[in-house]
Amino acid sequence: MNRQTKNLLAAALILVSLTVLMLYNSSAVFLQLFIAFAMAYVLNPAVVYLENRRVNRIVSILIVFCTALVVCTGFALFLIVSISGEFSNIQINLPGYAQHLYEVIPETIKTYLRIETPEKLSLRMNELMLQARGMSPDLLKPLLAFLQKAFSSTVGLILTILGYCIIPVYLFYLLADLPQLKQFLESFIPERFRAGYGEKLAEVDAVLSGFIRGQLSVCAILAVLYSIGLYVIGIDLAIAIGTLAGITFIIPYVGTIIGIVLSVSMAFLKFHDILHPLLCLGWFSLVQGLEGMVITPRVVGKTVGLHPLVAIVALLIGGQIFGILGMLLAVPVTAVLQVFLHSLADYYRESDFYRGAP
Repeated sequence: MNRQTKNLLAAALILVSLTVLMLYNSSAVFLQLFIAFAMAYVLNPAVVYLENRRVNRIVSILIVFCTALVVCTGFALFLIVSISGEFSNIQINLPGYAQHLYEVIPETIKTYLRIETPEKLSLRMNELMLQARGMSPDLLKPLLAFLQKAFSSTVGLILTILGYCIIPVYLFYLLADLPQLKQFLESFIPERFRAGYGEKLAEVDAVLSGFIRGQLSVCAILAVLYSIGLYVIGIDLAIAIGTLAGITFIIPYVGTIIGIVLSVSMAFLKFHDILHPLLCLGWFSLVQGLEGMVITPRVVGKTVGLHPLVAIVALLIGGQIFGILGMLLAVPVTAVLQVFLHSLADYYRESDFYRGAP
């Protein structure tokens, strides 16, 4: 290995180290970029489709933007109307909830919270419901205080909120410059390696697109299935819980755990029996089985191809090192690494060492 090659490898190692350090210390910014990147992967096929129909790329992006905005607005309005109606049902059933919850709360907690009677507990729960429905400023103050503490300073909080507000700007430029970005990256690859680079880039693109588009589709399907099942069982906030469980399944298995905990708790409070919590647990188990055996294989296919145990370990490691951003990136990054590990394994099996050649 000559001196120039050593210098290039050293520079590459320093660059990778600096990137990891920046990722660790600026996870909020990278999370925003990841969201924009994921949305670009979802919307780019539609932009390319219009572009192939001789529509200018910028015009195609604007058309796709407007369509996506209309769809998201309609979905948001549907959620608001549905969840508002479910909150009304909860208020009707609130005395029963309060009575059952009062029976299981320890006396010390009752005294501390000043809820000596079921009526006081019902009144306190009703106040919280009204605050949740009206998004009372009193309810938002603790949340804002927590966020300010989490982001260390007011400036950090403002920059973080601003960063999420300009995600559409990130998305626009990613979609507009995606072809140029690919050409820019390709310009750093030596001519003799271009063919292999193109092949690996296609594999990586298949893995990332398979995960991002597929996982979002799976999340939408699971949200519908969870909501329908919980609604049939009779759980209050069925649509809210089902949608939340489906959306948070973008981090594999996390959405299922959240949905089980919330639905079983609501079933226990409403029906005061063991049957309905078991029905919720059974429904989530059934849907999770369908997800693993039918939905994900059909929607995502085998482009990602990670063993469930590998995915779980990757999630735990990513969450331990980089928090929520690490959990979001764990599966796609591991799947991309798997592409190169397969190539390394093939290279090893074709080597003279493995074959025992002299």
